[in-house]
Amino acid sequence: MTWWKRWLPVKESHGFVLALGGGGGRGLAHLGVLQVLEEHGLKPDAIVGTSIGALFGSMYALEPDANKLQERVLSFLDSDDFGQLKLPDLGDASEKDNSWLARLSAAARQSVWFTRAATGIAVADVNYLVEMAKTLCEGRDFSDVKIPLHLTAVTFPCGECHIFSKGNLACSIAASMAIPGIFNPLKMNGERYVDGGLASELPAKEAQMIAKPEQFVVAVNVGARPSEDDEPTNVIGMLDWSTRVKALYLRQYKKEFADVLIEPLVGFTQWHDFSNPEQEIERGRQAALEQMPKLIGLLHG
Repeated sequence: MTWWKRWLPVKESHGFVLALGGGGGRGLAHLGVLQVLEEHGLKPDAIVGTSIGALFGSMYALEPDANKLQERVLSFLDSDDFGQLKLPDLGDASEKDNSWLARLSAAARQSVWFTRAATGIAVADVNYLVEMAKTLCEGRDFSDVKIPLHLTAVTFPCGECHIFSKGNLACSIAASMAIPGIFNPLKMNGERYVDGGLASELPAKEAQMIAKPEQFVVAVNVGARPSEDDEPTNVIGMLDWSTRVKALYLRQYKKEFADVLIEPLVGFTQWHDFSNPEQEIERGRQAALEQMPKLIGLLHG
C-alpha cells in the first residue's frame, strides 16, 4: 500500500442479509430474485428462510449458483418423486391429479379432511418433507453451507418462533414447511415444530436481528392475497380466508424491518400450484430488477 493511502478514509463495506418468505408455489419467484442478484454481482452475507424460502434458501446456501438451483428445482418438479408422491389413504381426492400438493388441497376440501380432523391433527406425514429436503439438499447439513443460513419454525403447541442455524438441515427445512393441519408437527431434539410462516411468513425482523450494523435487510415477499373471485362458501374456506387476511396484516408489520422489499406479483397463485414455474420465476426476476437501483445505491452509498 502506498504511504499516502494509509491516511485516506476507508469506505465502509456494506452487505445484506436476504430474507426469503413462505408461500408454497409462489416461492418459485425466489429463484428469479436470486438470478438477478447474481447478474448484478450480489450475493447475500446470510440467508433467513421460512417454509418454501427455507428450502430454496438452503439449496442456495449449499451451492450459491442461481442457474444451477433453477435447473435442480425444475428437474425435481418434473420428476416422479414430486408428481407421483404417494400419500396415505387420500381416497378419491388423490386420484384425479398427479400433483401431490393439489391432492392434499383437494383432500382438505372433501370428506377425508373431516375424517382425519376427528382422529388426528394432520392429513399427511411430515416425513415426506424430510425426504424431499434430503433429496434436494443431497443429504448435506448446516455445516456444509457456503453462506450462513437461518431457518424459522414455530414450536408446537407453545407457538414461539424458533430459528435453526445448526444441526439436521433436512429436519429443520421440514419443520419450517410443516403446514398445520396438512402435515403433523416435526419432532426434533425433544421439541415439536410447525411451519415458520405462522409467526414469520416474511422473516425480515429475524433477518434484522441477525444482520450486523453495516448490513442491510433485503426481503422477498411471496405471500398470498385474498381475491374477490375466491369468496368462501363453507366453514373450511372461511377459516382459510381468515388465516390469509391475518397473514396479510402480519406481513405488513414485518415489511417495516426490510431496507429493500422485493414483491413479485404472485399473490393470487395458490400455495399448492407449482404448474407454471417459469412464469413465477420471471415474476421474481421482474420484481428484483425494479429494486436493483435502490439496493445498489444502498450498498455503494
